[in-house]
Amino acid sequence: MSKIDAQEMTFLDHLEELRWHIIRSAVVIVLIAIVAFIFKEFVFDVVILGPSRSDFFTNYWLCYLGENSFLHTSRLCINSNPIKLQSIQMAGQFLAHIKISLIGGLVLAFPYIFYEFWRFVSPALYIKERKIARGAVAAISLLFFIGLLFGYYIICPLSINFLYSYQVSDLAVNNIKLMSYISLVSSIGLGSGILFELPVIVLFFSKIGLLTPETLKKYRKHALVIILIISAIITPPDVFSQILVSLPLLVLYEISIAISKRIVKKDEQKEII
Repeated sequence: MSKIDAQEMTFLDHLEELRWHIIRSAVVIVLIAIVAFIFKEFVFDVVILGPSRSDFFTNYWLCYLGENSFLHTSRLCINSNPIKLQSIQMAGQFLAHIKISLIGGLVLAFPYIFYEFWRFVSPALYIKERKIARGAVAAISLLFFIGLLFGYYIICPLSINFLYSYQVSDLAVNNIKLMSYISLVSSIGLGSGILFELPVIVLFFSKIGLLTPETLKKYRKHALVIILIISAIITPPDVFSQILVSLPLLVLYEISIAISKRIVKKDEQKEII
C-alpha cells in the first residue's frame, strides 16, 4: 500500500489495523510464554539462576583468568557461594513462574513485535523512505539481542555478586526474595538490550536533524564520566570489572558518532545536488 492509500484510510480504519497488529503480537508472546512455562526447569535452573552459580560461563572464566594469569588472585572468583532465595508468599513461586514466562515470551518475540510495528507504519512512508529503513527489523533485533546477551553474561553475574555479598554490618544477613532476584536479572537484560539500540536512536535523530556528530563529540567527556559511574555502581570494586563493562558502551558511543557523521554528510551532498 502506498502513502496515498494509507492517507485515504479513516481514523477508525487505522485503529482497526493497529488492533490486529497488537493482537497478532500478543498471540505470539503468549505462545512463547506457554512454551517457557512448560520448560520451567530449564528456564529457572539454567537461564535465570545461571549467573548466580560458580560454574556459569562468565564466573568460571573470570576465576580462571584471575588465578592463572599474572594477577594470581582469587578476587575475580565471583558468585562462589551459592545464592539462597526465598519466597514468603503462598503464591510467590507460581507468580514468579508466570512473570518470567511472560518476560521470556516478550524477549523472544521482540523481532516479530517490531516487524508488526513496521508493517503498521511502513504504508505511511514514501518508497524512498522505505529503502532507507530497509533492514531496520533485522538491525534493531540484532542490537537488542547483543545487548541482552551482554547484560546477561557480563552485568548480571557482576551485579549479583556485588549486591548479594554486600553487607553494611556482620549482623545483617541478606535473605533475597525470589521476585527481587528475577526483577534484577530481567531489568538488567531488558535494559541492556534497549541501551544497545543507541546507534539506531542516533541514526533516527540525525536523519531528522535533531542530532549532529559535533554535539556527540562535544559531550563525549560527559558520556565517559556517566558510563564510568554506571560501571562502578553495577560491578565489584575493582578496575578490571569496570573496564569490562565500560568498553562496549564506549564503543557504541563512538559508533553512534560515526553513524551521525555519515548521515549528516549524505544529507549535505543531497542539498548540493
